[in-house]
Amino acid sequence: MTENPDAILTLLPARLKEARRTQGLSLDAVAKLSGVSRSMVSQIERGESSPTIATLWNLTRALQVDFAGLLDAGATQTQIEVLRAADVPTIEARGTGCSILILSPPEEAGRHEVYELRFAKNGVLNSQPHTHGAREHLSVIEGALEVTSGDSVMRIDAGDTARYAADVPHKITALGAARAYLVVQDA
Repeated sequence: MTENPDAILTLLPARLKEARRTQGLSLDAVAKLSGVSRSMVSQIERGESSPTIATLWNLTRALQVDFAGLLDAGATQTQIEVLRAADVPTIEARGTGCSILILSPPEEAGRHEVYELRFAKNGVLNSQPHTHGAREHLSVIEGALEVTSGDSVMRIDAGDTARYAADVPHKITALGAARAYLVVQDA
């Protein structure tokens, strides 16, 4: 990271704006994802305001950019983004005996979502219909699952993938302990 504080203040607005545009996000989208007001994001990008560390942290998390790399004079867009296992957001309160690990970036929510599902023995993930045309692609890694989509029911085992409508009530039931990857399109 650069040692010159003036260089940091010069780089920061352009780097934040570049990160936002690379992600294809509007100012409103960044504001919603970060909790930082739209006007503040705009002022920071124009170099009219210097963000606090907390604000900068919220923006870098929302834009999924490395905090230190954002200020590095040699930073490039060819860096590989890594989400470490310990940092993967997890949803525990959905279903019974089911943990949901969120693998997709926040800006993909509603378009292309990727999850790892971990089921305890006989765990269930019961879902209400998503938006019209939504589909799910479920690949079993370990164990066996029973998938219900509307009136259809199918068992899938390790190595199998089920593709089904998610714009109807749908449910995934573990037949013992199981682990799977779930891709949700157009949720």
